[in-house]
Amino acid sequence: MLKALYNPARSKFTAALVIVLLGVTSVSQIANARPAPESFADLAEKLLPSVVNISTSQMVAERQGPDFQFPPGSPFEDLFKDFMDRNGQGGQGQGQTPQQRRATALGSGFIISADGYIVTNNHVIDGADEITVRLHDGDTLPAKLIGRDPKTDVALLKVEPEEDLPFVNWGDSDRSRIGDWAMAIGNPFGLGGTVTAGIISARNRDINQGPYDDFIQTDASINRGNSGGPLFNLDGDVIGINSAIYSPSGGSVGIGFAIPSAIAQSVVDQLKEYGRTRRGWLGVHIQTVTDDIADSVGLDKSTGAMVAGVSDDGPAKAAGIKQGDVILSFDGKEVESMRRLPRIVAETKIGKDVDVVIWRDGEKKTVQVELGELEEDVVATSAEPGEEQAPVAIAEAEIKPLGMKIANVDDELRRRYNLAEGTEGVIVTEVNRDSYAAEKGVRPGDIIIEASHSSVSSVEEVSDAVKKAMDDDKRTILMLIETSAGPRYFGLTLNKED
Repeated sequence: MLKALYNPARSKFTAALVIVLLGVTSVSQIANARPAPESFADLAEKLLPSVVNISTSQMVAERQGPDFQFPPGSPFEDLFKDFMDRNGQGGQGQGQTPQQRRATALGSGFIISADGYIVTNNHVIDGADEITVRLHDGDTLPAKLIGRDPKTDVALLKVEPEEDLPFVNWGDSDRSRIGDWAMAIGNPFGLGGTVTAGIISARNRDINQGPYDDFIQTDASINRGNSGGPLFNLDGDVIGINSAIYSPSGGSVGIGFAIPSAIAQSVVDQLKEYGRTRRGWLGVHIQTVTDDIADSVGLDKSTGAMVAGVSDDGPAKAAGIKQGDVILSFDGKEVESMRRLPRIVAETKIGKDVDVVIWRDGEKKTVQVELGELEEDVVATSAEPGEEQAPVAIAEAEIKPLGMKIANVDDELRRRYNLAEGTEGVIVTEVNRDSYAAEKGVRPGDIIIEASHSSVSSVEEVSDAVKKAMDDDKRTILMLIETSAGPRYFGLTLNKED
């Protein structure tokens, strides 16, 4: 299984997983291949001072007692409650009493400027109350989070050093080839300053964890705690950020993954300038062009990205792109496969007039699109207190007893979560990581179909169902939720403190 690389120590952090990609090599490149180095010592000595250890902490809920639950109305429900009460374990959550404790985690990072900018993984610092950086010489400094990007698992920190810090430069990961030497430095299992070496095993790996998957695979030994650490080439330049491993045991088996610098550098630059990412937006829902689809539309091979839907207010619709078109190239870059297009669009300058080559009605056509900006977060607004307004459906609401936010499905949410055109209902937009819902497996993007055996189609109906369950002194509410694996029933415990 794929495992995140940061060392959870006593933490219960949920780490994001990262991935990698596969390339080809020409005969001329083979002729120019570098010989194996006699030693990595000089390179390691030069680079070690620029790699840091990162420790984080946060308050998390810890439950006590066995995790037994029975469906509402079960004959075992009252017997179980009586047993727990007699043993002093009664209370919220059928015997589970949340306790607050401070959890810590360890990861790695690397300095990219003398004044203290540091790159790491988003999952290393996600949810942290405090972030501390330990330099190679043993000094520790508090770090400020400048910005983070969950979609690529990249985060940027800043420390305030008393003097200039040693730093490293970005390399060009696109020039890295399968078989090239690579060196990793990090903080595996809390053992800071650990150097390992290997080769680039593959490129262009994709395990469908995000829209911009385009990662490097290496057999350099990397383990838990290496997350956020750099992957170097023999020039001492950063070509990747170590992020995940494939391992059935939790230890290194020679399959590690790094975010390529070609993606990470542009993300870091945006985080530094804006505190967030600014990505291009085309406004289409796309799918893979299979052999059957290619044959049916008259293409001689399965290439490009097929437009399955077009946003009403997006740049694509304004440019005349239609459902059923196949996008073959974008801004002069060939779209070899569906998953190539999101990265090309994201990296294109916002507001640029772009030539898009499409396949329609058995022939190529070129349309020009003025690229928009992808809205990463949609903020809901409401009227000021006392202001009269016409009754409208609530767009988004926080259901505190369940530890989640929900919203009525609209065009923006269909686009954000890649939902099929015409999808209606109530979508989960956020889940508190310490909630019972998260523990049971509810995730953003899931669709709530029923609450307490009644169909729901709006935020108000879900809110009313939860309120009624609490008014009836229910401990749980039964929900039918459409997940990525299909519909499932969830018995969700109600946090009555909220």
